[in-house]
Amino acid sequence: MSTRALRRLKGKQRGQEALDLGDLSLGDSPEEQVEAEVGEEQLDTANAANAANAANVSPPSNSKSSSSRKTKKNKAQENFSNIYELICDAENESDRVSPDEDPGKNKASGTKKNNNKDVENQGQEHEEESTKSGDRVKKKKKKKKTKTTSEDGQLNGAAPENIDLLLENLELSNGVSLQSEDCGGSVRRSVLHVEHRNLNPETELKRYFGARAVLGDQRPRQRNRHFHRSTWITSPKESWPRFSRPGISMTLLESKNGVHYFTFEHNRDYQQAQFKFLDAVESMDPNNIVALLQLNPYHIDSLLQLSDVCRIQEDQEMARDLIERALYSFECAFHPLFSLTSGTSQLDYLRPENRAFYLALYKHMMFLEKRGCPRTALEYCKLILCLDPDSDPLCMLLLIDFLMLRSREYKPLLQLYQDWEEHRNLSQLPNFAFSCALCHFHLSQQDDVDPEESDKQRQQADQMLQSALIMFPGVLMPLLDLCTVQPDSTVSSHSFFGPKSQIGQPPALAELTALYVGRTYSLWKEAVVMLWLEESVKEVLRRVDAKDPLVEDCENKRKQRYQSAPRNIHRHVLLSEIKEATSTLPLEVTIQPVMGFDPLPPLDSVISYTRPERQHAGASNESTLSLFFRSLLPNFNLQGGLRQEDDMEVARVGQELNQEVNRLMVAMRDMLANIRFQEPPREDNPYRDEDEWD
Repeated sequence: MSTRALRRLKGKQRGQEALDLGDLSLGDSPEEQVEAEVGEEQLDTANAANAANAANVSPPSNSKSSSSRKTKKNKAQENFSNIYELICDAENESDRVSPDEDPGKNKASGTKKNNNKDVENQGQEHEEESTKSGDRVKKKKKKKKTKTTSEDGQLNGAAPENIDLLLENLELSNGVSLQSEDCGGSVRRSVLHVEHRNLNPETELKRYFGARAVLGDQRPRQRNRHFHRSTWITSPKESWPRFSRPGISMTLLESKNGVHYFTFEHNRDYQQAQFKFLDAVESMDPNNIVALLQLNPYHIDSLLQLSDVCRIQEDQEMARDLIERALYSFECAFHPLFSLTSGTSQLDYLRPENRAFYLALYKHMMFLEKRGCPRTALEYCKLILCLDPDSDPLCMLLLIDFLMLRSREYKPLLQLYQDWEEHRNLSQLPNFAFSCALCHFHLSQQDDVDPEESDKQRQQADQMLQSALIMFPGVLMPLLDLCTVQPDSTVSSHSFFGPKSQIGQPPALAELTALYVGRTYSLWKEAVVMLWLEESVKEVLRRVDAKDPLVEDCENKRKQRYQSAPRNIHRHVLLSEIKEATSTLPLEVTIQPVMGFDPLPPLDSVISYTRPERQHAGASNESTLSLFFRSLLPNFNLQGGLRQEDDMEVARVGQELNQEVNRLMVAMRDMLANIRFQEPPREDNPYRDEDEWD
């Protein structure tokens, strides 16, 4: 608002004088105001006398005029009833003084034009007085603010106790416990804490290449923008079909000890789509899945299965896009209390509705790791582990060390090993035994580490690597083979690291060893790391020849343990698709049909709804060959001839069918044996060289 408008609101005209800010005070008694006025009159007379002496002008007239104006000011101030209006005016005018209301010009109105310099000096002195008074008012306001903030601090200090009482009452009444610092999972959250910003791969790519290189032309356009729901895992794309709720919802089952247990649920429409999907999978035709996705573009299992088909066909972009679409459908169905970062929201893998969410997160994580975003992939790995840290259905502990080493999160890896060693025995896993040693070695090689700390880390790395080689000697030779390093003859010919160590491994240990070597061999290819490994191998051979008691102890442990791996490790090996590890899977796993949308389901699954029986359920036990011959012999209809009360008739029909099938098999064998293929006549080439051979 302009100064002219302010003057009109205050009832002033242009010729009126501005208020003297030095006379304003809050809470002063009338006596103090009188003393202040007298002091100011004395200052005014002194200033006028000095100006008169400098300009050879007599001062009495100026003193009288100034005293008369001062009395008018006091009367005008008494008419103001709103003190805060004066305070606001004082603050505004102390910062800037308008040229129309300059007090120096008003006081020097009776002087001559040739005394402009003295008048300006006088105005500057008066402005200094006004700024001092304005500062005095501001200091009083600051004192009041400090008082109020101190009172607020006392209130805030008492507030947490009341909040804790309210939260305890809510927990007792509703049974829903909120996240607190005292719950049992505080250690896990400190190590496996998930941050929303790290779930976005663009955050990591911007750190590597810059925002301009990452975004490019992907910045949203203002025209024709489609507003979608804000999500953390994935962001919807314009090329996706229009989102409509596919029939998935999330419900809260129970809350125990500060942990919320959720589950996904399917409505009737989604269940019907799921039944159609199972029929399409049994048909072994991907086109049926594509047709189902055209009707239900956000059906989860169809998106997962078709993503595997696209990945096999080396269409990585389409495969990744389908996984992101599935995750977006899941995130739109989240419960309001479900949190990705709190670490207190869990999903039971025993329920088939929850498994697709685990698998979608895992496949998305692997795409990010191959894309060159190990830090973002690590965040998703921690997220999957926090969904069920006790059972760990996808066995993420076999992968998290590799992602931490790739993203150079050395200290969090050591902290995880230290916190979980007591209740999970991480030292019995080859990946943690070798990765923690490698982690200490990288910490000793950092430039910003003190020499003493570097030596300490190096000693710790040497000790842990030697212990890992003694406990798992079958890791060395496959690791050197994949790193294309020719081992020394003393190492390859020694019985401890030779072929005997490979053959004598228990099956579960061979599976874990092949998995670790096939995944992390690229981390050991550095020249510095390979030299360090060579020194440790020589020291281990010296200890073996000296018959160190630790060698015999570790051998006994290998014989007693690692006889059979749990089902979640087999599931992890299947999902990893590492050739060295999949070749070590037991026979009972390889003979089972493995579906990409549900690999190795748990044996004790919690089924919420079942698939209805098909119309020709009796024919499901027959083989494909028997179904083919039954189509050639329509007279033998087993479905129509089955009667529970007549077992002899069923047996007779089955015997006749077997006889007919045998006759047809013999006839087809003879027919195939008598088939002769005639070669096409060869045309003589006149230009052919006689010495040319076929």
